[in-house]
This record gives sequence, C-alpha cells and structure tokens, in this order.
Amino acid sequence: MTSKPMLDPANRPLLRALAANWWLILLRGIAGVVFGVLAFMWPGITVLSLTFLWGAYALVDGVASLWAAVTGGGAGSRGWLLLVGLLGIAAGIVAFAWPVGTAGVLLLFIAAWAIATGILQIWGAIRLRKEIEGEWLLILSGAISILFGLVLVMQPLAGAVAVVWMIAIFAILFGIDHIFLAFKLRGYRA
Repeated sequence: MTSKPMLDPANRPLLRALAANWWLILLRGIAGVVFGVLAFMWPGITVLSLTFLWGAYALVDGVASLWAAVTGGGAGSRGWLLLVGLLGIAAGIVAFAWPVGTAGVLLLFIAAWAIATGILQIWGAIRLRKEIEGEWLLILSGAISILFGLVLVMQPLAGAVAVVWMIAIFAILFGIDHIFLAFKLRGYRA
C-alpha cells in the first residue's frame, strides 16, 4: 500500500494562497455555524431579515435597471428596462413598508414553485420509467416537493420556519465543512 505524497505548496500557488489564509476559511466556517444556530434560535427574526435583504436587493436592482433605461441605448430597450426598474423599486419599498406581508408573498411564490416542480418531476419520472431504473426516487422527490409547497400554503408560519431551518442546516453544514477545510489547509502552510 502506497501513501499519498504530501503536496508541496511551493509548486501550487492556489494551495499556497489558501494555506496562507486558512484562518479566513475558518472564520467563514465559524460564521456559518453561528448564523445557522442563531437562525434556529430566532426563526422569526431570520425571516424578517431575509425579507429586508430581498427588499434591498429588489430596490438596488430596480434603481440599476432604471439607470440603465435612462442612460441606455436604443428606444426599444428602454421601455422594458424602465418597467423593470419601477417594479423593482416598488417591490423594494413594499418589502420595507410591509415586511410581514412581503414575507408571506415570498413564501407563496416558493410554495407555487415547489408544487409546480414536484408535479413536473412526477410527470418526468412517469415518462422516463421505461428508460431508467429507480424512477421512484424522482417520484418521491416530486412528492416531497409538492408536500412542502402545500405546507407553505396551508401553514405559512410553519412553512417560514421550515425554510429558515433548511437555510440554518445548510449554514451549519457549510460552516463545519469550512472549519475542517481550514485546519487541513493550515497543515500546508509553508
């Protein structure tokens, strides 16, 4: 049995750069774990914060689109940019003025997406059942997606908490992964 030779960071610039800054990856990992834990502890604040972040994004996107419409080229391209800009600005203002309602609308969009995706996954699995094995996994995935969408519609508060928990779980797993990666990279410091 042969062991894998130790990588020489001197000959690998990306590895050298990552190893030299291993502590930044560690900080990202810690931040992910902290965010995930806080999201579990305060799901309501997390939903509100995500709504405000989306509102800020919509506002900035709207202003950028409006700017592009005002400063842009041909007349044909300005109309839709103007409309996109005004809608983005309006959506951002609504998100800040009415955050609870905006969060509810966002959840309904997520619910509609989950239900439509689930239906299409089941439909695709049925069409593919003669061509692939294990199509039941795609059917199961579609059913879970539909169920998640229905929970969001029927129990929006529970659905909001479920979305926050999914984000929290991702953040914690991402954070733990980065913490392990940081310590592995630390071993490659020159």
